[in-house]
Amino acid sequence: MPVKMRLARHGRKRNAFYYIVVADGRAPRDGNFIERIGDYNPNTNPATINLDFEKALNWLQNGAQPTDTMKAILSYEGVLYKKHLQGGVTKGSFDQVEAEKRFDKWKQEKEAKIQDKRNNLAKSASQLHAEKLKQERKVNEARLEEISRKNSELLAKANAPEQTEETTSEEAVADVSEENSAE
Repeated sequence: MPVKMRLARHGRKRNAFYYIVVADGRAPRDGNFIERIGDYNPNTNPATINLDFEKALNWLQNGAQPTDTMKAILSYEGVLYKKHLQGGVTKGSFDQVEAEKRFDKWKQEKEAKIQDKRNNLAKSASQLHAEKLKQERKVNEARLEEISRKNSELLAKANAPEQTEETTSEEAVADVSEENSAE
């Protein structure tokens, strides 16, 4: 059976992280492995990948077969591109210096894209936070307005019965005086 490059699951339920391992194809997913060459944490944004680039490239050149997920990770890190460039050097299409120059250019472009994503995530997070604060202020102002309206109504009601009691007592006195004068 061929040697496989794959992920070995670790961590707790719903919070998994993975070791990037080279293992015999017959070994169980989380079982024995030949070498651990990195780790992968999909819980962060963007996902955190720590990979020993040289070991991964060496294993690929020696015939290790990556799984589909590992192909995506290796492509993201540039290991597959570096292997492709090394194949071009072996065939004589270009020399090692040209291969290094192409890889460095690709790596810089990739780092710029990753940094842009991080900046956009931070910017959107700060904008989202500012929007939430703005909405919270609106809700608080509406609550304060409602409370002040209710307080003014209660104050008006509290003042109104005193006036009606005074007027009713004055009316009662007037009625009593009218009755006395009528008799």
